[in-house]
Amino acid sequence: MNTDSRSLKPILIHAVAILAVIAVGAGIGTTIGPDDWYWTLNKPSFNPPSWLFAPVWTILYVFIAIAFARTFLRDPKGPAMQVWIVQMLLNWSWTPLWFGLHMMWVAFAVIVALWLSIVAFIWLTRRADPVSSILFVPYLAWVSFAAILNGTVAAMNS
Repeated sequence: MNTDSRSLKPILIHAVAILAVIAVGAGIGTTIGPDDWYWTLNKPSFNPPSWLFAPVWTILYVFIAIAFARTFLRDPKGPAMQVWIVQMLLNWSWTPLWFGLHMMWVAFAVIVALWLSIVAFIWLTRRADPVSSILFVPYLAWVSFAAILNGTVAAMNS
């Protein structure tokens, strides 16, 4: 019986992490999303269509959540877990800053800090848990693109 509960724990942690990360991200995205202000902004030609963001973020949030679960199970108080928490808080704060408060340059500073925290997580997990490290690579690519887009839109509308 004890072995069964130990084998269920990782599955439960992964499931709860995936549900929680997606739920919070989707909740923020649906309550503080693009408004009239956003639609009137000048945007560069490489601005993706709006419909692309939800599926991309859903996939990324699954990867982020799996990395959380793996990191939590390995070392719940370690430096990688602390960096994971920081990156998630930065991630979730960007949308209210950009769409809610219309603070484009503050949001840009947050996305740069987010980018650095993603790099730090990849670095910290590269040897102990290469799977978690690799799961953050698409996230890093998307946030790199988003940072360029954020900075470009801010500059075009300043």
